[in-house]
Amino acid sequence: MRLWTLHPRYLDAKGLVACWREALLAQKVLSGETRGYRNHPQLLRFRSADDPMSAIAAFLHEIAAEARRRGYKFDARKIARRRRSGRIHETRGQLDYEWEHLMRKLKARAPAIARELKGIGKPQAHPLFRIIAGAVREWEKR
Repeated sequence: MRLWTLHPRYLDAKGLVACWREALLAQKVLSGETRGYRNHPQLLRFRSADDPMSAIAAFLHEIAAEARRRGYKFDARKIARRRRSGRIHETRGQLDYEWEHLMRKLKARAPAIARELKGIGKPQAHPLFRIIAGAVREWEKR
């Protein structure tokens, strides 16, 4: 499961679809609708939000918006709640780590997109996240 701190505009089609599916799974986990993945480290930051369900809804709404911009048809009716949510703090180290991780993936499966994104020195975060100073999170699997 990868719930990207990065803005979804950087994801290729495969990455965007995977993020959508994984965030829908995360929504089920956070709502108690499934037993699997309950202890997945990617969910820690959503659980730490004042309202975890609103946080995952805000995350999903932005993924759906990016899909719409590209002409894809993600069913936003699958999102359980409105997108009202405070922002979640995430570290610059985590964002930078994810950028490097994404660039490695794109070089392998979408080299043209990787070349297009190569010049971006400071990628934007998903709007749910407020970037603060800090290292890669301890829950990140490296």
